[in-house]
Amino acid sequence: MGFFDNAVPGGNITKPLMIALGALLVGKMLSGRGAEQPDQPQAPAPADPAGTTAGDGGLLGGLSGLLDKLKNAGHGNVADSWVGTGQNQSINANDLGAAIGPQVIREIAQRTGMDEQELLKQLSTALPGIVDKLTPNGQVPQQHQVASAFNS
Repeated sequence: MGFFDNAVPGGNITKPLMIALGALLVGKMLSGRGAEQPDQPQAPAPADPAGTTAGDGGLLGGLSGLLDKLKNAGHGNVADSWVGTGQNQSINANDLGAAIGPQVIREIAQRTGMDEQELLKQLSTALPGIVDKLTPNGQVPQQHQVASAFNS
């Protein structure tokens, strides 16, 4: 996959996990390369206060939205460790799920065909390394830079 090599333990990111990360951080599936779209078109839920519509910024508003969710859920130190240049702290799968929210997890699980618990387990393993790779200088990149990392 290039950019994401060695971003996760073992260095291997499966296609469903890439779809999940793309949906979470970029807001699109992997531009058609065999990734199936859901049966229904991407229509935002009108009364969705959590802002989980799949737009250019991902289901949570991209990388910065994800980091904000983590900080608001009391995991600011963990999120900061992923962005910073020091050692990445781990996050418990259940804590990650609570921070992201059950509706977003459910939507990503449906897109990927993964079980919600397995999805959370894989995301909690992959996200520290992915966020670290996306923030090499301790700075959160602009959304188009995150999107280009998923297309390389």
